[in-house]
Amino acid sequence: MRRNILLTGRPGIGKSTVIRKVIGVLGETQFEGFWTSEVRLGTERVGFSISTIDGQQGMLAGMDSYSGPRIGRYIVNVPDIDRIIVPTLRRARETGKTIVIDEIASMELTSPGFAPEVRKCLDTRRVLGTLQQKGGSFVQEVKERLDVVVLELTILNRDLIHRDILSMLRQQ
Repeated sequence: MRRNILLTGRPGIGKSTVIRKVIGVLGETQFEGFWTSEVRLGTERVGFSISTIDGQQGMLAGMDSYSGPRIGRYIVNVPDIDRIIVPTLRRARETGKTIVIDEIASMELTSPGFAPEVRKCLDTRRVLGTLQQKGGSFVQEVKERLDVVVLELTILNRDLIHRDILSMLRQQ
């Protein structure tokens, strides 16, 4: 049975790095989706950006640049989630490629269109993504799905876990 593969772990452990490593080995042409990255001003993290595999760019959240929901010290840019992430996931579902969702977490879930689109993507059983370690009801719903394998990333396994993911993807 084909299953979705989701990485979880503490913030900054390297979940996105593992996803990018897998994409680097298999080639971008097999994937469609997005990832998020920290935005830094010197040594201070001031926000998060959105990048799609096909080259679109946007801002997920910043410290004071947007008028939207607040998550911790960041204000979420819901319009960019709706303009970039949700349509990218819809297209990814339609391509038949492996769908990259980095990440399923509180900021992305402020968009009313995000969770329904993630459910549709998960129904394809072609998702490779990251999942907030601790979260609300939607994060728990995703963790409990029978078609989801959740792998916890730790300092001990983060340099080798990409091999397990590659093996799982090749067997599907």
